[in-house]
Amino acid sequence: MIDRQRHLDEVVAKLRQFPVVALLGSRQVGKTTLARQLAEKWSGPTQRFDLEDPDDQARLGDPSFVLRPLTGLVVLDEIQIRPDLFPLLRVLADRAETPARFLILGSAAPELLRNTAESLAGRVTFHELDGLGLDELALDQLDKRWVRGGYPRAFLAEDIDASRAWREAFIRTYLERDLPQLGIHLPALTLRRFWTMLGHYHGQTWNGSELARSLGVSDKTVSRYLDILEGTFMTWRLRPWHTNQGKREIKAPKVYLTDTGILHSLLGIATEHDLLAHPKCGASWEGFVLHEIIRHTNARRDEVFFWALHSGAELDLMITRNGRRLGFEAKLTRSPKATPSMRSAQAALKLEHLYVVCHGQGEPWPLAQGISAVPLSALHSMEFAA
Repeated sequence: MIDRQRHLDEVVAKLRQFPVVALLGSRQVGKTTLARQLAEKWSGPTQRFDLEDPDDQARLGDPSFVLRPLTGLVVLDEIQIRPDLFPLLRVLADRAETPARFLILGSAAPELLRNTAESLAGRVTFHELDGLGLDELALDQLDKRWVRGGYPRAFLAEDIDASRAWREAFIRTYLERDLPQLGIHLPALTLRRFWTMLGHYHGQTWNGSELARSLGVSDKTVSRYLDILEGTFMTWRLRPWHTNQGKREIKAPKVYLTDTGILHSLLGIATEHDLLAHPKCGASWEGFVLHEIIRHTNARRDEVFFWALHSGAELDLMITRNGRRLGFEAKLTRSPKATPSMRSAQAALKLEHLYVVCHGQGEPWPLAQGISAVPLSALHSMEFAA
C-alpha cells in the first residue's frame, strides 16, 4: 500500500474545523482506502456505510433513525447515490457540540452534487483526491507513473499488460455504470468516441464546433459532454490569461485529460516505446507535468492560467497569487534551452521567475536571467509559495 500521508493529514485537519468533509475524486482513485486508514487512526467510535452495498442501503432505510444517535466519525461512501441524505446531514451538522463528524465520499464534483452546496453551505469543506503524485513515489518510478497513470491499481499492476487491462475495464465501467448512477444517461459508445477524440485534442485549445461537426451533434451537446467528463474528474480545463495590451491573444481554454494512463489507453498507446513514438507524446508529458506543478503548489483554479498569442509566443502555465506571477514550461528533454517565446512571455506577463520543468533527475540550474531548468524529480523539493 502506498502511503498517502499528506492527504490523510489534510482531511484530519479539515474534520477538526468542519462537521462535514467531502472527499471527492474519480472512482478507484483511493478514497475508500484513505477513509479506512483515517478510521483506523481515529480516536473514538467510527461507523462506515457503503451506499453501493445493498445491506448498508437497507440499514439506511430510515436514515434519521440510524444516523442521529451515532457519535465520532461517520463515513458515507459514494454519497452521490443517496442525494436525499444531504438535508439530514445539514440538521445533524447543526447540533450542539457536534457529537459526530461526517466524512462523505463522492465521485462527482460539487457542480454535479448540487444538493451539497445547497444543503450544506457553511458546514462542509471539500478535499479532492487525485491520482498518485510524484511526492508519493520513488524517484525511479517517474516514467512508470507517466505511462501507467495515477490510479493505484493501474500503477501497481504486475506488468504493463495487466495495467492496460485494468484501465480498459475502468473506462467501460465508468461509461456503462458510473455515469448512469449519477443520473447521466448517454450512449456509452458516443461518449467514448467523444472522450477518445478529446484525447487527440489533449493539450490544445478547446474547439467545440470542430468536435461537434465530427460527432454530428450541436456545439451545446459537446459542451455538455465536456462538463460531464470534467465534473467526474476525467478532464480539466486551463483558462487563458489576457494582458489587455491589444495583442491577439488566444481566448479559448486548453483541455487536458486528467490521467495519463487513461489518455494512453484511449489513444491505443500500449508501452513506453509506443508513447515515445506517438504524436501526442509531448502533449501527454505537458499535461502530466502541469498537473504535478498545480498539485505541488496547491494552486486554486482561479490562480492558474496559460498564455498564448496567435503569432506563436506562449507559456504553458502561469500561477498568480498575492501579486506574484510565476511561469512554468514543460519540456520533454533533459537539456532545455531558453527560447524567444519564453522571453516574450517573461516580458509580457512580468513574471517573477520562469521554470522550465524537464525530464530526468538532478538539481535545478539557471538557463538565463530569471529562467531556470528544473528536473521533474526535483520539483517537490522546491518551494514556490507566495
